[in-house]
Amino acid sequence: MTTVAIIGGGFTGAAVAIHLAAAVPTRTTRIVVFEPRRRLGAGLAYDTEDPTHRINVPAARMSVVPGDDEHFVRWLASVGEPADDPQAFRPDGTVFPKRGLFGRYVAAQIAPLVSRGIVEYVREAVADVGRSDGRWVLTTASGAKLAADVVVNATTHPPPSPPAALRPLGGHPRFIADPNGAGALEGIGAADRVLLVGTGLTGADVIASLTARGHYGKILAVSRHGLVSRGHAPVPQEPFGDFLARPASTALSLLRTTRRTVREAAERGITWHAVFDALRGQGQDIWTALPVPERRRLVRHLRSYWDVHRFRIAPQVEDALEQRLADGSLEVRAASLKAAGIGEDGTLSVDLRRRGGREITQETADVVVVATGPAHGSILEAQPHLASLAAAGLVVLDEIGLGLSCDRSGRALDRSGQPVPTFLIAGPLARGTFGELMGLPQVSTYAAFIAAELASMARVPSMVTGTSTKRR
Repeated sequence: MTTVAIIGGGFTGAAVAIHLAAAVPTRTTRIVVFEPRRRLGAGLAYDTEDPTHRINVPAARMSVVPGDDEHFVRWLASVGEPADDPQAFRPDGTVFPKRGLFGRYVAAQIAPLVSRGIVEYVREAVADVGRSDGRWVLTTASGAKLAADVVVNATTHPPPSPPAALRPLGGHPRFIADPNGAGALEGIGAADRVLLVGTGLTGADVIASLTARGHYGKILAVSRHGLVSRGHAPVPQEPFGDFLARPASTALSLLRTTRRTVREAAERGITWHAVFDALRGQGQDIWTALPVPERRRLVRHLRSYWDVHRFRIAPQVEDALEQRLADGSLEVRAASLKAAGIGEDGTLSVDLRRRGGREITQETADVVVVATGPAHGSILEAQPHLASLAAAGLVVLDEIGLGLSCDRSGRALDRSGQPVPTFLIAGPLARGTFGELMGLPQVSTYAAFIAAELASMARVPSMVTGTSTKRR
């Protein structure tokens, strides 16, 4: 019997386990998922009870089953959800339920497999992964061990890491380094002045959550570019644009093609949303066509602009932002952080320099909240099992700085650039190779792909022992 260990039981880990269980006989494959959270499938993104946290794409495009876009919608109907939530339904017929509901949905898909023993759920984090007698040995935080033939890393990026300029605020009770922590925002008073570092999806969630709690104090939201996540198109549109007929070979040519396509769309009465939907759908092929130096250039110069157009906020969150901007209680500023301090009265101060300027101004606040993106540079340090693998030279960061290096089959690349046949990278940490792996539809499709790779390995024992010459 082949033992497959999946490290991480958020959406990716659960989806891999679900698809693998459907593809292989239980008598031939043992599937073990390690996840310290209270339920499988939710992960960081969907393990939330905050009523303002909503999925940021319509329910009809969220599914654990690639190709079956209505799967989540049918589950909602089967359980009578979203109940008592009229705001979930939009005038155009789309549905944006609370994020916690999607976590429940994924959990409901894997729960029968766990109850029947097809998938084993170990509610612990993996602290170490090593090799012994040709197999992997996983050690949990409690010291329990499991020998596995194949390992799938399904963890994602670490939570935000406070910028260096804010380190003097560390440990202060009014400095919130991770707004996703349980009760993180509860101590913020209605009139408190809030300095929010980050203006993307997480920042938008913080603003919506505070507004729902009755907060009316001044919010100053800052980021290097001052870009706020956009909302959805006013009406549904088909993707517009062909970026593969003549694939861009440089970041600049891709930018020019995108701008030209947006203009062409506008001439036809189509909004930019449809162009970015086409970019998203063709994203992996676009990424593959770019040389590594151009991928780096794209990430360095254009990722902020891509993120705010690609990762759109739910209409309910957009309404909250527009309300706060309209009443003047929210200001968004493009600025860099230069220094921070704590006054004798406990007030927090942050020195800012506006983008494009030289003058440094000091802003005071009652609360500082960090809502920046994932800490890409801390992937190894923040996850002990990856740190141990890196020390052994079995995993390395990718060349772009987005995740872990892997080949087109999802197999990790070691220090010498060779595939590690029985260690696979699932989920967003494979972005450096595949490009577009942050949106749920792409993550879902990639999870099914990894499960298919695992099923092939289980059916051909030599692939598990590493003697196969299979390549993609």
